[in-house]
Amino acid sequence: MRESCAPAGGIVEGPRTLHRLPGGVDESAPYELFTVRPLGRIIGAEIEGVDLSRPLTPELRDELNRALLEWKVVFFRDQDITPAQQRDFARHWGTLETNPFIPTGDSDEVTRFERTEAMPAFENIWHVDVTFRPNPALGSVLRLVEVPPVGGDTMWADMAAAYDNLPDDVKERIDGLTAVHDYVPGFDRFSDHEYLARWQETFPPVEHPVVRTHPETGRKTLFVNQAFTTHIVGMDRDESDQLLHYLFMQAHVPEYQVRFRWTTNTVAFWDNRATQHYAVNDYSPHPRVAERVAIAGDRPY
Repeated sequence: MRESCAPAGGIVEGPRTLHRLPGGVDESAPYELFTVRPLGRIIGAEIEGVDLSRPLTPELRDELNRALLEWKVVFFRDQDITPAQQRDFARHWGTLETNPFIPTGDSDEVTRFERTEAMPAFENIWHVDVTFRPNPALGSVLRLVEVPPVGGDTMWADMAAAYDNLPDDVKERIDGLTAVHDYVPGFDRFSDHEYLARWQETFPPVEHPVVRTHPETGRKTLFVNQAFTTHIVGMDRDESDQLLHYLFMQAHVPEYQVRFRWTTNTVAFWDNRATQHYAVNDYSPHPRVAERVAIAGDRPY
């Protein structure tokens, strides 16, 4: 028998461990205030019976938060809401943040992704929002204002599942490591360099753990991403690049993913602490318009 070895990319075939929740948590507990329709085994669910134009009661907010923690990204269809109502919904989870690198809608807290043939999309890379901040976003609320007739899906990956399935020797190797995150590589291919340079003192590179602990569930999640993570602290460049490539590839495993087909006025709410996402850029020359509100998060540990 000829000698064989595992692929250099770090993805191998076979069964995978797939848990929606940490061990010991009951996955069958019912939801009382709405219906949950799962879209995948461990990530992604549609919420039916909630009107986002109305204020949330504390009970509804808490049950929606439980669904968010369980499914990591939840979807609400047929939500004809205003940007103000979108902001009001997001504020139930904390202070809203602004992003100087993305055009805004009717306020600084609403970023507007207006993609046309003349203004193509650059979000088609697996990433976590704003990890170049000391406190990356807790989550984001995205509403599709205009949907192309075909294409324009978004994909999310469960990075707790990605961590769970790493080989034990890799888990040992990355335990306690930190990585540097920087906004420059995430924006320099499609942004004005002079404008980017103005923000270098405001947003210096930051370090985050390669594996963070989710502050609400306690799960370990893989917390490096191809858009903003530049290198691992204390490693030479070649070793760092090889290890990061291996870790980046884990988001590409379909078993950890959900792919969502948008309709107009659908809202997605995702946990930025537990997921990566990828906006599929396959709809040109048709327009695609989305507005997003991001919720400020905590310092990863």
